[in-house]
Amino acid sequence: MPADLAPLRWGVVGASALSRQMVADFSLVPDAAVSAVASRDVARLTAFADDFGIAARYPSRHDMFASDIDAVYIATPHVTHFDIVSEAIAAGKHVLCEKPLGMNEREVRELAARATHAGVFLMEAMWMKFNPLYARLDQIIADGVLGDVRSMRAAFGAAFAHDGSSRWMPGGSTLLDQGIYPVTLAHMLLGRPETVSARGTVREDGVDLRQDFTLGYANARFAQGASSMVEWIDPSAAVSGTEAFVTIGAGFWYASQLTIHHPLPWGRGHQEVVEVEREGNGYVPMLRAVTDAILAGALEHPVHSAAATAEIYATCDEIRRQITA
Repeated sequence: MPADLAPLRWGVVGASALSRQMVADFSLVPDAAVSAVASRDVARLTAFADDFGIAARYPSRHDMFASDIDAVYIATPHVTHFDIVSEAIAAGKHVLCEKPLGMNEREVRELAARATHAGVFLMEAMWMKFNPLYARLDQIIADGVLGDVRSMRAAFGAAFAHDGSSRWMPGGSTLLDQGIYPVTLAHMLLGRPETVSARGTVREDGVDLRQDFTLGYANARFAQGASSMVEWIDPSAAVSGTEAFVTIGAGFWYASQLTIHHPLPWGRGHQEVVEVEREGNGYVPMLRAVTDAILAGALEHPVHSAAATAEIYATCDEIRRQITA
């Protein structure tokens, strides 16, 4: 799709609170325009469309997919993603889907194959990868500030209310909702692990409630992670090397500040704070990158490619296998 067809016309599936944040951030991307929204909840659909001035509103996503939109953003419960993404691809629409893109590696690879065959763009909305703070972290590591990176740890645990939301229904998963951030960060920094060791709690209906895991790499490097929807776990991260270490505070996946700790013997080290500007709700860098990629005719984005996404889900599959064994 040539750039002269901008702005890219986006349709949104799901009138959730998250969709509201995304549409607000879409408004900050010059070459993108949200022109349609679909939701089965007519009252919510009407309120959503009215609030954002969206003229095209569809109680049925099928009708929206048959319209003249170019791309769709999907923010619906986890278990619906495979079917909705498949339908959007079949309709010839480019797709940005909330995580998890699929429930397992098999689904992710199948969706990627379908998108390639159809000649449309597909990406999971892993906004953390596009956070400019992580671009800065990559440069810090490349510059050798941390020395040889040896380990990382990250967690995301929150005692969510039992509110009847989809997270508590069959198909819900704290690993795929929250734990995917620590797993993705480990893949970003250290790659695909050689070993996985995990513990966790899973309900009889298959909903995983909590887990902690260690990912092992060559030369004794490791990553530790945890996630939970029944207890609080410090949602911060740290990356450690042979010369220094970095800490990223609560909400590490959307944070705009990190601290480099330069230790010296007997506590005489110093700290260096690195801060980046946050655009909108934090999704703007990802939305801009995806929109630019689609307009340039790309079928995926190198920052979060189909192959990299599938490898992350392979790790998640092994964690789930171990905690359900």
